[in-house]
Amino acid sequence: MIPARFGESPPLSLGVEEEVMILDARTLQPAAAVHVLLDGVRGLDLPGVLKTEMHASVVELNTGICADVEEAVAALRELRSAAARVARTNGLALAAAGAHPTAPLETLPVVEEERYLAMIRQIGRAALRQGVSGLHVHVGVESAERCYERLEAVLPWLPVVLALSANSPFADGVDSGMLSVRAPILAELPRAGPPPAFGTYAAWEAWVERLARAGVLEDETRIWWDVRPHPRLGTLEIRVADQPTALARTELLVRLLRDLVERAPPRAADPAARGDYLQNRWAAARFGLEAELLHPDGDRLVTARELAAELLGAEPPEPEALRQLEVAARDGREGVAADLVARTVA
Repeated sequence: MIPARFGESPPLSLGVEEEVMILDARTLQPAAAVHVLLDGVRGLDLPGVLKTEMHASVVELNTGICADVEEAVAALRELRSAAARVARTNGLALAAAGAHPTAPLETLPVVEEERYLAMIRQIGRAALRQGVSGLHVHVGVESAERCYERLEAVLPWLPVVLALSANSPFADGVDSGMLSVRAPILAELPRAGPPPAFGTYAAWEAWVERLARAGVLEDETRIWWDVRPHPRLGTLEIRVADQPTALARTELLVRLLRDLVERAPPRAADPAARGDYLQNRWAAARFGLEAELLHPDGDRLVTARELAAELLGAEPPEPEALRQLEVAARDGREGVAADLVARTVA
């Protein structure tokens, strides 16, 4: 059995991970400097940790276990600020977004750690293209069974979350035609997109263990679905969102996801509904809030904007990708990078 810690932290407690780009402060190009930041914050009393990701031009900001949204956002603010101070001291800058507006993905430097090098050897070019950044939200749940039940409940709403978070219109230095190009790039990985309809936590666990025995994957962390159980942390981990630039957008998404885990109506695993999800995921990535989505009841088309308003109880804010496109039209894609830096630690 997979080691599990469900119920060890309070239900609906939060842990949040932000993936933030590290840039040369002069050129605004990605800089292979994650260890500069990790060394620079060593010994500081922070409400979380800084970690490596596959690419050396990205730093992951991880909060500790937080009781509520306010605590999580305060922790992220302090982590962003500490990382930015170290960056400035070393001729670097931070930029939070789903992808860099000008850098070719396959040129991004890789952290020379065996777990990342092994992933590249196995997956190949698609792994090198994963220089895209996301917001990952962990929500504490009482039990393994509750974790899986909540996974199925929130899944149909995740394309709305993607539409609200869309913040990566550029890839390889060109306008991709998507508001979230990160979403299709992630789908190039094996075991990405929506999870299969296992029906129960036990069935999911048995599947993971069978693939691990066969040598297909090392463990459950080598699954990159939009939402997944994370038994070792005792959480449901939701990974669908692009990395926001403004901390206020992170706050909106974290609050929405926590509320979905608490309140989304239960529903049985439905293999056919995975087809609806794939259609909605693509439409949300392409059009953002203007996307026409199959309603979670499956019987009618509605806009992502309408569904977002239903979830938020208010008119939703526009995706940050639209600001990137507006800045690019006015100032070029180099201007987009400067705008991202200015808004990441405002």
